[in-house]
Amino acid sequence: MSLIAQLPLNERFFNRELSWLSFNHRVLEEAGNKVHPLLERLRFLSISGNNLDEFFMVRVAGLKGQQLQSLNAYSNDGMTIGQQLAALTESTRELMASQQECWLSLREEMKTVGIQVLNIDEINGEDAEILENHFREQVFPVLTPQALDPAHPFPFIPNKGFSLVFDLVRQVDKIPVRELLMIPSTLPRFIRLPSGASSPQNPARYVAIETLIRRFVSILFPGFDVISHGAFRLIRDSDIEFQEEAEDLVLSFHSALKMRRKGRVIQLEMEKDMPPDLEKLVCDEISGDAILFQSSGFLAISDLSRMVEEERPDLKFAPFTPRFPERIMEYGGDCFAAIRAKDIIVHHPYETFDVVLAFLQQAAADPDVVAIKQTLYRAGKQSAVIRSLVDAADAGKSVTALVELKARFDEEQNLKWATQLERAGVQVVYGFIDWKTHAKVSMVVRREGNSYRTYCHFGTGNYHPVTARIYTDLSFFTADQRAGRDAAQLFNYVTGYVEPPHLEMLSLSPHGLRDKLQKLIDAEIEHVKAGRPGVIWAKLNSVVDPAIIESLYRASQAGVHIDLIVRGICCLRPQVPGLSDNIRVKSIVGRFLEHSRIVCFGNGHGLPHKDALVFISSADWMQRNFDRRVETLVPIENPTVHAQILDQIMVANLLDSEQSWRLLPDGRYERIKDPEHLFNLHHYFMTNPSLSGRGTALIENKIPKLQLREEI
Repeated sequence: MSLIAQLPLNERFFNRELSWLSFNHRVLEEAGNKVHPLLERLRFLSISGNNLDEFFMVRVAGLKGQQLQSLNAYSNDGMTIGQQLAALTESTRELMASQQECWLSLREEMKTVGIQVLNIDEINGEDAEILENHFREQVFPVLTPQALDPAHPFPFIPNKGFSLVFDLVRQVDKIPVRELLMIPSTLPRFIRLPSGASSPQNPARYVAIETLIRRFVSILFPGFDVISHGAFRLIRDSDIEFQEEAEDLVLSFHSALKMRRKGRVIQLEMEKDMPPDLEKLVCDEISGDAILFQSSGFLAISDLSRMVEEERPDLKFAPFTPRFPERIMEYGGDCFAAIRAKDIIVHHPYETFDVVLAFLQQAAADPDVVAIKQTLYRAGKQSAVIRSLVDAADAGKSVTALVELKARFDEEQNLKWATQLERAGVQVVYGFIDWKTHAKVSMVVRREGNSYRTYCHFGTGNYHPVTARIYTDLSFFTADQRAGRDAAQLFNYVTGYVEPPHLEMLSLSPHGLRDKLQKLIDAEIEHVKAGRPGVIWAKLNSVVDPAIIESLYRASQAGVHIDLIVRGICCLRPQVPGLSDNIRVKSIVGRFLEHSRIVCFGNGHGLPHKDALVFISSADWMQRNFDRRVETLVPIENPTVHAQILDQIMVANLLDSEQSWRLLPDGRYERIKDPEHLFNLHHYFMTNPSLSGRGTALIENKIPKLQLREEI
């Protein structure tokens, strides 16, 4: 029996949920990292809050649902549902306490540089007069207090609902009254007092909406004395469930979206000093089986993002303008001519997403283009991609859009896009009922002479112009006709359920992607057995799939050297003696969100090497990506693109020492500190153009070559 099989599950795998919470701890750590400008640190704090909200809305909600159904499910590390809920509750309490400590620290720092958040006792004099007018004119008309008595039952409170509850006494007859006040989401969380541009000498002053209401509660409840009060906020189950046998998928999703707003309460967060009788009222009326968290500070940490928009460039990252690839400009901006000449890869956000838009816009306007096929997972609320597809349909081209309705939290927006596209004459397809289409593929068929040529775009990120400015992703353009034929089969598979009989370049899930990776891992083992180097590099968002992890363990035991760059969840235990001695895992958290998926195999050579096998992918290494999603794995064969991804992008990720964390065998992460070899991955790519986008400029002005140190 192998060592892998002998070890208990908790010694082979980390728990997925706890690994995610560990990632969010790393995000929070950046809020305390004084290398970052102050308002960017505040942004990291708010991101950690938003991340935690979504974690409870989906992952914790899922566990609670399984618990309610009395399912005897076990996690990959052997924990029961109850054990997982207990462990993640404890870890969340620690995280939320750290968030409050971080907020108190940031608040004091902000005060010293001219950004103040006023307490209730700091609202006086002229400020009180200004805020009272604001309250009367812009807040009071929107508020609707509700008495709580037998004639007025406790109302429904929506997801992320923020509320205040009051115990009052009527002054004329001393009769007690209890009131609930739901703060409408249409009201801004912070009110900024007028003061012009902020500075230490002329501070920007903010008041939280709940502070404003408490300060002028007498206007809201005239003739009453306030005896006690408290604030609370709740998170509801927001995962969508629908009937797989539904006759109409669109109608099913419309119904499911309405039901999501009424999901059961998963988390209840309330002020720690809320009076016991009010606390009991809220818990009795709302909590049920919800997890209760008491906070000693600011509720809804995610809302702190509202202050990040303060006009203080000195407190934010220096502005950065993405480059447009010079190679395309050499062809007069003609994307098709540039791609036809040679494959090109665009590295976002360092190179602009406008390249992708130009590709689609030119396709829409080009009279020789006869067909466009496009996957849409997340396209954003203001999408030039949608506009291009509409323009192409208006021009009489055959346009197919595969809109994924199951893109979590973007379902409603995607339904709107689908309706708009259909009205324009686009053939809209929703893909499989029980699988998500997560592949990022665009395909353009163009008439050239007496034949047709297919141009393809394969991405690691979504066709989303906003996230393309803050996520690191790769856009690969090719006119390789093998890729075109494979892309056509992919679309036929999703639109018509025609399973591809043979693919020339691509590998797809849910049919064969895991098998392809395992064969590539096994090939590295065979290279070691034959006396050649065995090396694997991979850059991913998550590593969860047990089968892939165990394949990596076998490779490590055979002597294959493996470096994984995993931003988020990692269930693999690295550097465990006898199990994973040769596996190292790091996580990078910094200015940009690392989102690209890259996999490299030495192929009998060390890495980097010109003969290595290099792939980009839309898939993380998770069961859902291999078994329940349509994903792509795309080989990179062009020498320049190959060198850019392997010698430049992957080496830079391994070299990074300023934004990196090392995963230890016990599951803890430690920040990498290497003062002798300081290297910032993001700064490097902001200041050095990419290889494949340079064109002839590459010959004239070579890019500094990155060199791995032996200890990396």
